Amino acid sequence: MRRAPICLLLLLGLALAPIVGHARAREYVRVYVETPYLELHTGPGRGYPVFDVVPRGQSVQILFHRTQWLKVRTSRGAQGWASERDMMRTVLSDGSPLDLHVGTRAGYTSHRFEAGAFAGVYGGASLISGYGSFSFNRQLALEVAVGQFFGRYSNGLTADIGFTHVILPRWRLSPFLMLGVGLVHTQPKATLVQPPNRTEQTAYVGGGLRYYLTRSCFLRAEYKTHVVFTKLNRNEVEDEWKLGFGVFF
Repeated sequence: MRRAPICLLLLLGLALAPIVGHARAREYVRVYVETPYLELHTGPGRGYPVFDVVPRGQSVQILFHRTQWLKVRTSRGAQGWASERDMMRTVLSDGSPLDLHVGTRAGYTSHRFEAGAFAGVYGGASLISGYGSFSFNRQLALEVAVGQFFGRYSNGLTADIGFTHVILPRWRLSPFLMLGVGLVHTQPKATLVQPPNRTEQTAYVGGGLRYYLTRSCFLRAEYKTHVVFTKLNRNEVEDEWKLGFGVFF
């Protein structure tokens, strides 16, 4: 019975591999300057000097996005950084405005990646944790989470991987459901006889709420019920509550 979580973990990894490979193969977006000129900086910030300008009517390719800056390549092959604010004034080849879908409500409902940090409780012990996820679409994402808990009788580490389903992705306050598998490594505390450390497989189900704040930030609260498959075949149940902040990109 305890072999099932390992098989699910391997299947999830295999399923994600072709999706990541496809993302790497995407083409660069080309946009055209509509303002009198577009300033290109040597780095992603106003403190970096302007080394080139792209006049109205000329195009640039978007290479990648970092915080509020985009690295672009001109038709002459020069590469530089343009501010997100300036790039939002460019247009696509069909004349439609560029929609970065980053740092906005639109990005909140259609982003690909997100990450965050939490504080909470795991099985009665204090917990700090973090997570990262990849979204297949507006509602379904593959999520990985790691955490560390500190209790009166034991400390330990947790690692989870599973699916998250956002029920109402267009809402500012949107609920979600979670299902997956994981591991928990427990380090018991003792004064006389020291029990051995143990690593056990787990499965979890849960849910929560996320609330969009501003730009790329949102608040996230969640609850999980973990079933721990012990070596003595006496399964244990541990509850996890946590609250934290996330960012999408």
